[in-house]
Amino acid sequence: MDSHRVDDMPDDANDRSLPGGMALRLARLLNLVLAGVLTGNEVGTKAVVHPALDTLPRGARYEAERAVVGRYGRVMPVLMPLTILSAVPLLVAIRDRRSPAFRATLTGVVAYGAMVAVTVGGELPINRRILDPAAPAAPDDFEERRRRWDRNHTARVACDLIGFACFCVGALAGSEGAA
Repeated sequence: MDSHRVDDMPDDANDRSLPGGMALRLARLLNLVLAGVLTGNEVGTKAVVHPALDTLPRGARYEAERAVVGRYGRVMPVLMPLTILSAVPLLVAIRDRRSPAFRATLTGVVAYGAMVAVTVGGELPINRRILDPAAPAAPDDFEERRRRWDRNHTARVACDLIGFACFCVGALAGSEGAA
């Protein structure tokens, strides 16, 4: 059986100093996969999950919200920073700070950073209230809080889509000026 080791790869595949080198391509791939998973989840939550939950009776909806928020509460705190951090090696590798690849990637980082700010400032306080074990039933202001959460989530999804589009533009612009 023919096994491929790193030593068997062409020299330029592991050379970080070559434009378009394998390390930069892998970093770009990881960045796009993470951003795609994050953005896809956000769009799916906005377009599919919450509209379906909105059709449930109040008590069932509240219980479903608690289940969804609890699940996402374990995944998103890892996925969001990893997505942003995955762009750092790309920004470091691109020497030409005026290149479309650098500017688009940096703009993507800013967009995802704005999404985190909306999350922390707008959605997390509402999510904590939903998950409060002292409130086993939907509080009186549940619908109003959900409307606020949905407005914040719309802003989050916009930031996600902008960030993902920018990361894609950065990848398509190439690695001109890469270290």
